Amino acid sequence: MEEYEEEEDKSLISPVASPSITESAGNSSNNNKNGNRRITRSAKEKQEKEKEKIEGLAIGAKVPCLWRQDGRYHQAEIIERRRAKGDENAWEYYVHYTEFNRRLDEWVTEADVNPDLSELKKEKKEVKESRVKTRQSVKRKSHQISQKGGEDEHNMSALEKEHEEITKVKNVQVIEVGKYEVDTWYFSPYPEEFANCKKLYLCEFCLKYMKKRKTLQRHKLKCELRHPPGNEIYRNGALSVFEVDGRKNKIYCQNLCLMAKLFLDHKTLYYDVEPFLFYIMTECDSRGCHMVGYFSKEKDSANDYNLACILTLPPYQRQGFGKLLIAFSYELSKKELKVGTPEKPLSDLGLLSFRSYWTQVLLEILRKHKGNISIKDMSQMTAIKTEDIISTLQSLNLIRYWKGQHIISVTPQVLDEHLKLAAKYSKYTIDARMLHWTPPKFDGEC
Repeated sequence: MEEYEEEEDKSLISPVASPSITESAGNSSNNNKNGNRRITRSAKEKQEKEKEKIEGLAIGAKVPCLWRQDGRYHQAEIIERRRAKGDENAWEYYVHYTEFNRRLDEWVTEADVNPDLSELKKEKKEVKESRVKTRQSVKRKSHQISQKGGEDEHNMSALEKEHEEITKVKNVQVIEVGKYEVDTWYFSPYPEEFANCKKLYLCEFCLKYMKKRKTLQRHKLKCELRHPPGNEIYRNGALSVFEVDGRKNKIYCQNLCLMAKLFLDHKTLYYDVEPFLFYIMTECDSRGCHMVGYFSKEKDSANDYNLACILTLPPYQRQGFGKLLIAFSYELSKKELKVGTPEKPLSDLGLLSFRSYWTQVLLEILRKHKGNISIKDMSQMTAIKTEDIISTLQSLNLIRYWKGQHIISVTPQVLDEHLKLAAKYSKYTIDARMLHWTPPKFDGEC
């Protein structure tokens, strides 16, 4: 009886067990199919990555890139690319960090770039759609543009694009000048044989540029200059300013402009230096006079420009030299009995320096006269153009437009607050008594 019951139990179990075996076999088949799909997908992604590694990332792609300044990833656009030296399968990319100024553009390796393929594809699709919309928009508006002088705008845009295309990649990465090694910011049109050198060596006195340190060392033994060529027109302690004529010292001024372009984005004066005077500010010691910055000025400006281009070399920035150069340009304007203004447009750093100088000078005058002074009188006292005075006071909320004229509205407390902020950045001042200069006369000649 027990044996029969056991057999019966077994027979009862077997019909139940067989369907479960069938189901597990079906699940196993489905799992195999899903697994095959996953393997296929992963293999496809692997192939895409291999293909991407061989072909490289496309120019214009935006990818996360490791920035050496803070060791973090930032969104960057690929501007240019090239094969890595010594490895034909590897790429190097010239990138622009979208949240920073162009001066921080640099070459990076593949290891620094961390592309997300899905985001790249999405972005390419958006770019493609955007281009289609732009083309359609251009077609719709082409007739209107042609009626409104669109050709001039198109030509100007084409020139700007051409300039941007030529200067988009830094050709020189580092310069060594004096005791400093300085990372460059922008492209500069050095002769072709020097343009692709990663590092250039400059004589700090004549600014001649060389490819090798040995060449520089040999040059130092022959170079007789220990200060900029030209006349020393200002000296106060260790600080001196030299006036250099672009016609009389053409090579020096061209070398100066080429070096300056490495740190100025929109500078266009390189070789046509004869119509300009250059004012070189230096710090002097027993070895010579070492340039800290300069500004240039047209010999004869029809627009009352007292400054065409200004640069403080990076090792001397944030020390007040930019404001000092600006102050010096206005001291020259006072000697000429003229009201001056800088050539527009100003660079971002140039605007900050000028606005800082205008603020400090104007606030000191307002405090001295307790606000009871006209804009015209302030212009005559400072040689600052009225438009620059008005824009500066407006930025400080110290001026109002009432009944067709500008009215200065200021209290002693507000003046003191602004002057405290301005005083933080005042390290040097120009002593007009130390300026020995007579405005030159050129009789219409360079």
